This record gives sequence, C-alpha cells and structure tokens, in this order.
Amino acid sequence: MSATDFIFGTVGSPISTPKKPGGSAGAVAHSADLGLNALELGWVHSVRVKETTCEKINTAAAEHRVTLSVHAPYFINLNAKDDEWPKSRKRLMDAAHYGNLAGATDIIFHPGSYFGSPAADVLPLALQRLRACVQELRAAGNPVTLRPETMGKSAMLGSLDDTLQLAQEIPGVAPCIDISHLHARPGDGSVNTYAEFDVVIKSIGAALGEQALRQLHIHISGIDYGPKGEKRHLPFEDADLRYRDFLRALADNACAGRLLCESPIMEEDALLIKSAWNKIQTEGQRDN
Repeated sequence: MSATDFIFGTVGSPISTPKKPGGSAGAVAHSADLGLNALELGWVHSVRVKETTCEKINTAAAEHRVTLSVHAPYFINLNAKDDEWPKSRKRLMDAAHYGNLAGATDIIFHPGSYFGSPAADVLPLALQRLRACVQELRAAGNPVTLRPETMGKSAMLGSLDDTLQLAQEIPGVAPCIDISHLHARPGDGSVNTYAEFDVVIKSIGAALGEQALRQLHIHISGIDYGPKGEKRHLPFEDADLRYRDFLRALADNACAGRLLCESPIMEEDALLIKSAWNKIQTEGQRDN
C-alpha cells in the first residue's frame, strides 16, 4: 500500500465465503481470493472464540496478507450506569484481548448513548473509562488501537466531534469514520457533497494531525435514514450516498488506510468501491 492508498474489505465475513473450511480463517482466505486485503471480524453479538481459533485466524491472515480488525459487540456503552459498566467494559476488553491474539490491529466499537444528556456532560465519564481500558491493555502488552465509531443517530454518543475528542485526549484511541452514519445522523440528507466530505476530512487532520489521514479506518455503505437518523444499511445503488465524491475528497487530501464495506451485498459493493477508487487514482495520475 502506498502512502496515499487504501486497502479494501468487508465488515464481517464475505457473504460468498464457502462453508468449507468456513469460519473466520476461511473468510480471510476468501477475502484474498476476491482481491480484498482487509477484513473486519464481526464479533458484534459476543466474543466467543478460543485462543486456538485465534491462532488459526492469525496464521491465515499472515499467509494471505489480509489486514484484520475486529468489530466489538454492539452492547458497549461508555456512558453506562455504574452497575452496568463492568459488562460493557468486559465486552470491549475481550474483543481487544482475543482480537490481538487473532492478529487484529484495531478494535472498532459503538461508544454508547447520551441518554438524553448533552455531549459535554457525557464525555468526561467516557474519557475516564476509555482511558482506563487503554492503560490496562498497554500494561498487558496489548498494542491494539481502540476506535470509537461515528454513529448514525443523533441520540447516540458518537458524533464526529465526540470521536475526535476521545482520540485527541487518549493515546491509543483513533476514530472509526463511518461516513454513511455521518450522512444519516443529521436526518436531513446533508454531509453528502464533496465540500461537506472535505470538511469532515480536514476536521480529522486538524484535530489529530496530518498523519491520521494516512491511517484512516472507514466504514461505508448505502444507508436509509429519517429525521432521527440511520434506519438500515443499503447497497450503494439503492441509496443516495455520493460515494464517488467522498472518494475524490479522500484522494485530494492524500488519505490512506482501510475502506470497509457494510452493505447488504458487502463484497460486491466493496469491490465496487475498490474499482471506483482505482479509477480516481488513475485519473489523478493522468492529470499529473
């Protein structure tokens, strides 16, 4: 991967992954066969994986040169009540522990809910809890990056500003930029032009430094939304997300990293995005 390039993959195993050998190791091999060099392991309901299985996933990823991340269980909330927080914390820490054993470098998670409070009132507790998680991981020799994801509903902790503040204040934390969520979150169809995408990207660079733009972790798909934000993911061709304009903004800002597709036809749309990106890169080389 060059300094201004992306690798592409899916969030969760590609739908077409053969049943044999199956499992995450099989999904790694199948991703490589498809021409996708990244995979986000979808441990979204729980972390139920053995260390021996993690070893197999790690070996497969190294053999097929597929870069791994983990999507931690949905039920994590940095703003949980005190008696509920230990459960959320365990889900995140388990994803980080077993993800590291499997060879994943990044752990993506939904940061939780405001529960009706202003973001400014919620973030201090979220910062305290997330910082303690990173400190414990580092004490255990675990180098994974924890990535709170930008969320698709305005009631959820996870605006762009939220994730950037968490990343600014805690070494070892970086945002997962779900551009489809950022488009859906306002509920009005905004964050869907080249200029708006450019603002998002430049905001990341301003908050975290230009190097952060070379290490982006992006989720993308079509998306259905209403006044309250996200409803469901869609194929690109069934949605209004101007993904080509987003890719052009990434290219113009010399961005690099991972682009992972969450479409219902995930590998088909991941390859669509890869093709569109390669076309934009080729056009840029001609212009130069």
